[in-house]
Amino acid sequence: MQTLLQRTCRPATRCLSTTPWFVDPNPLPLSSRPLPPHLTSLPTPSVPENVPQPIKELHAQLAASPHLDRSTLIVTQPPSREPGPPLPLQSPRGRRRRGGTYPGHSAYDIPGGIWDWVVMAQVKEGTENKGGIESVVRVVRKTLLGMSPPLALPPNSKKRMHNGWAMVDAGSFAVHVLSKEAREKYFGEGANEW
Repeated sequence: MQTLLQRTCRPATRCLSTTPWFVDPNPLPLSSRPLPPHLTSLPTPSVPENVPQPIKELHAQLAASPHLDRSTLIVTQPPSREPGPPLPLQSPRGRRRRGGTYPGHSAYDIPGGIWDWVVMAQVKEGTENKGGIESVVRVVRKTLLGMSPPLALPPNSKKRMHNGWAMVDAGSFAVHVLSKEAREKYFGEGANEW
Protein backbone atom coordinates (compact mmCIF):
# COMPACT_ATOMS: atom_id res chain seq x y z
CA MET A 1 0.00 0.00 0.00
CA GLN A 2 2.82 2.40 0.86
CA THR A 3 4.59 1.72 -2.40
CA LEU A 4 1.43 2.62 -4.33
CA LEU A 5 1.07 5.86 -2.41
CA GLN A 6 4.75 6.63 -2.78
CA ARG A 7 4.46 6.25 -6.52
CA THR A 8 1.41 8.49 -6.84
CA CYS A 9 2.25 11.14 -4.22
CA ARG A 10 5.40 12.95 -3.36
CA PRO A 11 5.99 13.49 0.34
CA ALA A 12 6.39 17.26 0.01
CA THR A 13 3.11 17.83 -1.94
CA ARG A 14 -0.46 17.16 -0.99
CA CYS A 15 -2.01 14.24 -2.84
CA LEU A 16 -5.57 14.78 -4.06
CA SER A 17 -5.68 12.23 -6.84
CA THR A 18 -5.99 9.09 -4.73
CA THR A 19 -9.42 7.85 -3.76
CA PRO A 20 -10.16 6.83 -0.17
CA TRP A 21 -10.40 3.18 0.75
CA PHE A 22 -14.19 3.32 1.31
CA VAL A 23 -15.08 4.52 -2.20
CA ASP A 24 -16.02 1.76 -4.61
CA PRO A 25 -13.97 2.09 -7.80
CA ASN A 26 -16.72 0.39 -9.85
CA PRO A 27 -20.09 1.63 -8.52
CA LEU A 28 -23.31 -0.04 -9.57
CA PRO A 29 -25.58 1.90 -11.93
CA LEU A 30 -28.60 3.54 -10.26
CA SER A 31 -31.06 1.24 -12.00
CA SER A 32 -29.54 -1.92 -10.48
CA ARG A 33 -29.25 -0.62 -6.90
CA PRO A 34 -31.79 -1.97 -4.41
CA LEU A 35 -34.31 0.50 -3.04
CA PRO A 36 -34.02 1.53 0.60
CA PRO A 37 -36.54 -0.13 2.94
CA HIS A 38 -38.65 3.00 3.43
CA LEU A 39 -39.33 3.20 -0.32
CA THR A 40 -40.16 -0.46 -0.89
CA SER A 41 -43.65 -0.25 0.65
CA LEU A 42 -46.80 -0.98 -1.28
CA PRO A 43 -48.02 1.69 -3.71
CA THR A 44 -50.34 4.48 -2.58
CA PRO A 45 -54.03 3.67 -3.20
CA SER A 46 -55.61 5.85 -5.85
CA VAL A 47 -58.13 8.60 -5.16
CA PRO A 48 -61.75 8.18 -6.34
CA GLU A 49 -62.71 10.26 -9.39
CA ASN A 50 -65.46 12.32 -7.74
CA VAL A 51 -63.29 13.62 -4.87
CA PRO A 52 -63.21 17.44 -4.45
CA GLN A 53 -60.02 19.24 -5.47
CA PRO A 54 -58.85 20.12 -1.90
CA ILE A 55 -58.78 16.42 -1.01
CA LYS A 56 -56.79 15.60 -4.17
CA GLU A 57 -54.19 18.24 -3.25
CA LEU A 58 -54.06 16.98 0.33
CA HIS A 59 -53.64 13.38 -0.88
CA ALA A 60 -50.69 14.43 -3.07
CA GLN A 61 -49.02 16.18 -0.10
CA LEU A 62 -49.59 13.26 2.25
CA ALA A 63 -48.28 10.74 -0.30
CA ALA A 64 -44.95 12.61 -0.23
CA SER A 65 -44.70 12.60 3.59
CA PRO A 66 -41.82 10.49 4.93
CA HIS A 67 -43.76 9.78 8.16
CA LEU A 68 -46.67 7.94 6.53
CA ASP A 69 -47.07 4.36 5.43
CA ARG A 70 -48.21 5.15 1.88
CA SER A 71 -50.10 1.88 1.42
CA THR A 72 -52.57 2.89 4.15
CA LEU A 73 -53.44 6.36 2.82
CA ILE A 74 -57.16 6.00 2.06
CA VAL A 75 -59.71 8.51 0.74
CA THR A 76 -63.27 7.23 0.89
CA GLN A 77 -66.84 8.10 1.71
CA PRO A 78 -67.93 6.97 5.18
CA PRO A 79 -70.16 3.91 5.22
CA SER A 80 -73.85 4.63 5.59
CA ARG A 81 -75.22 3.09 8.72
CA GLU A 82 -78.86 2.85 9.52
CA PRO A 83 -79.80 4.26 12.92
CA GLY A 84 -80.92 1.78 15.54
CA PRO A 85 -84.40 1.65 17.00
CA PRO A 86 -85.39 4.71 19.03
CA LEU A 87 -85.32 4.53 22.80
CA PRO A 88 -88.69 4.03 24.48
CA LEU A 89 -90.16 7.33 25.63
CA GLN A 90 -89.68 7.95 29.31
CA SER A 91 -90.52 11.11 31.20
CA PRO A 92 -87.91 12.87 33.34
CA ARG A 93 -87.88 11.95 37.04
CA GLY A 94 -86.75 13.50 40.29
CA ARG A 95 -86.28 17.03 41.47
CA ARG A 96 -83.76 17.82 38.74
CA ARG A 97 -85.90 16.28 36.03
CA ARG A 98 -83.26 13.86 34.72
CA GLY A 99 -83.54 10.54 32.93
CA GLY A 100 -85.96 11.43 30.16
CA THR A 101 -85.45 9.93 26.73
CA TYR A 102 -87.05 12.62 24.58
CA PRO A 103 -84.07 14.42 23.00
CA GLY A 104 -86.05 17.18 21.35
CA HIS A 105 -85.53 18.26 17.75
CA SER A 106 -82.02 18.16 16.34
CA ALA A 107 -80.21 18.85 13.09
CA TYR A 108 -78.49 15.47 13.46
CA ASP A 109 -81.73 13.58 12.92
CA ILE A 110 -81.04 13.85 9.18
CA PRO A 111 -79.87 10.45 7.89
CA GLY A 112 -76.26 10.27 6.80
CA GLY A 113 -72.97 11.14 8.39
CA ILE A 114 -71.35 14.37 9.46
CA TRP A 115 -68.71 14.33 6.68
CA ASP A 116 -69.00 13.56 3.00
CA TRP A 117 -65.42 12.21 2.76
CA VAL A 118 -62.91 10.67 5.14
CA VAL A 119 -59.12 10.62 4.70
CA MET A 120 -57.26 8.03 6.80
CA ALA A 121 -53.47 8.05 7.10
CA GLN A 122 -51.36 5.70 9.21
CA VAL A 123 -47.91 6.76 10.40
CA LYS A 124 -45.00 4.36 10.17
CA GLU A 125 -44.41 2.14 13.16
CA GLY A 126 -42.02 3.67 15.65
CA THR A 127 -42.73 7.28 14.69
CA GLU A 128 -46.02 7.72 16.57
CA ASN A 129 -44.38 8.54 19.92
CA LYS A 130 -41.59 10.57 18.35
CA GLY A 131 -43.73 13.31 16.81
CA GLY A 132 -44.79 11.55 13.60
CA ILE A 133 -48.50 12.16 14.14
CA GLU A 134 -47.97 15.81 15.05
CA SER A 135 -45.78 16.32 11.99
CA VAL A 136 -48.43 14.89 9.65
CA VAL A 137 -51.12 17.05 11.31
CA ARG A 138 -48.94 20.12 10.65
CA VAL A 139 -48.66 19.11 6.97
CA VAL A 140 -52.45 18.67 6.77
CA ARG A 141 -53.16 22.06 8.37
CA LYS A 142 -50.54 23.85 6.28
CA THR A 143 -51.89 22.34 3.06
CA LEU A 144 -55.53 23.12 3.82
CA LEU A 145 -54.83 26.66 5.03
CA GLY A 146 -52.59 27.34 2.02
CA MET A 147 -55.34 26.64 -0.53
CA SER A 148 -57.10 29.39 -2.39
CA PRO A 149 -59.54 30.12 -0.74
CA PRO A 150 -58.26 28.59 2.52
CA LEU A 151 -60.49 26.09 4.27
CA ALA A 152 -61.88 27.11 7.63
CA LEU A 153 -60.23 24.93 10.26
CA PRO A 154 -60.75 24.94 14.03
CA PRO A 155 -57.90 26.34 16.15
CA ASN A 156 -54.85 24.15 16.43
CA SER A 157 -54.65 22.17 19.65
CA LYS A 158 -51.27 22.57 21.36
CA LYS A 159 -51.66 19.37 23.34
CA ARG A 160 -49.41 16.46 22.43
CA MET A 161 -51.20 13.35 21.22
CA HIS A 162 -50.85 10.45 23.65
CA ASN A 163 -53.41 8.03 22.28
CA GLY A 164 -52.04 7.54 18.76
CA TRP A 165 -54.88 9.30 16.98
CA ALA A 166 -55.40 12.85 15.74
CA MET A 167 -58.26 14.22 13.67
CA VAL A 168 -58.60 17.41 11.65
CA ASP A 169 -62.16 18.53 10.86
CA ALA A 170 -62.11 20.32 7.50
CA GLY A 171 -65.84 20.97 7.20
CA SER A 172 -67.12 18.57 4.57
CA PHE A 173 -64.37 16.00 5.21
CA ALA A 174 -62.28 14.71 8.09
CA VAL A 175 -58.62 13.68 8.17
CA HIS A 176 -57.66 10.92 10.62
CA VAL A 177 -53.95 10.44 11.38
CA LEU A 178 -53.46 7.19 13.27
CA SER A 179 -50.82 4.85 14.60
CA LYS A 180 -51.05 1.19 13.60
CA GLU A 181 -52.20 0.23 17.09
CA ALA A 182 -55.00 2.84 17.13
CA ARG A 183 -56.11 1.86 13.63
CA GLU A 184 -56.43 -1.80 14.59
CA LYS A 185 -58.15 -0.94 17.87
CA TYR A 186 -60.76 1.54 16.62
CA PHE A 187 -61.27 0.58 12.99
CA GLY A 188 -60.51 -3.14 13.08
CA GLU A 189 -59.82 -5.33 10.06
CA GLY A 190 -62.22 -3.43 7.79
CA ALA A 191 -60.19 -0.23 7.97
CA ASN A 192 -58.81 -0.68 4.44
CA GLU A 193 -62.31 -0.92 2.99
CA TRP A 194 -63.44 2.13 4.95
